[in-house]
Amino acid sequence: MRPLLIATLSALAFGAMAQDAYPNRPLRIVVPTSPGSGSDTTARFFGEQLGAALGQPVVIENKPGANGVIAAMTVKQAPADGYTLFLGTNTHMAVNPIVVKALPYDAVKDFKFIGGLARGMMAFVAPSNTKINNVEELVAASKAAPAKLNVGSYTSGFQLSAEWFASLTNTQLMYIPYKGTPEVFTALMGNQLDWSVTDVISALPQVKAGKLKAIAVSGEKRFPDMPDVPTVKESGYPDYVNYTWTSMVVRADTPDAVTNKLVEALRRILAAPAAKEFATKIGSELMQADPTEMRKFQLSETERFRRIADVAGIKPQ
Repeated sequence: MRPLLIATLSALAFGAMAQDAYPNRPLRIVVPTSPGSGSDTTARFFGEQLGAALGQPVVIENKPGANGVIAAMTVKQAPADGYTLFLGTNTHMAVNPIVVKALPYDAVKDFKFIGGLARGMMAFVAPSNTKINNVEELVAASKAAPAKLNVGSYTSGFQLSAEWFASLTNTQLMYIPYKGTPEVFTALMGNQLDWSVTDVISALPQVKAGKLKAIAVSGEKRFPDMPDVPTVKESGYPDYVNYTWTSMVVRADTPDAVTNKLVEALRRILAAPAAKEFATKIGSELMQADPTEMRKFQLSETERFRRIADVAGIKPQ
């Protein structure tokens, strides 16, 4: 028994020492979207800040596709040691549980929050040569079209946002899923899609370059860098206010000692001027929510999206 007891105590002591020394090697943040997306931009900023705070490099690993399931499962199947983090968005933490049938992860039981990062509005965009210039014309074109207009995006969150708009305007659409932002924009520029819902951060360069046309944004107020583009709310649909949001997540069984170090590092990062400057630059708002607050927010968002899905008649697929 004595050798077994010694081995057990040694293992426990080693585990405690490993947690105290955390982190002693590079970390990675798994991002469920393509490079250049709003989530990717956010992950890269906070990854750099987190690396500086913890004294270790932070690598960004993009794993787009399958509504973020690939990325989520990468984190779920990684060791629960705090070295693999997930850039969890509204799609992956609140929408997928509603619209994805047989989802292989539980957004509540399998993960826990380090904290919130930022929220940003969405943009309705269309090909640059479209005759649609605003929400009123989009609704009219949807109703007059001999077939449903083609609408594409790369996450179920954007799909639900488009379907919600369709239900509010009593129109229909043909939804086409894509792997990531580049594929959606290519399809728009090639007139394979009539319009799309995307994050405003990734759409902005394309709109400014004249490659895409912005029809509306989804926030309470207009987007500062596109002041001529109205909100859906002011265009006759006051109930339509919708934001994407990002958070930092780890496996639920990650040791508290490790999680607490990440929570404290992120708290300091969000309180620093650089974070506010970053959010302002990309037209977002910081979400300075601790793990408990983020869990409450996640649950409330899930219920909100569930109501939207019910109104739109969306069933898990």
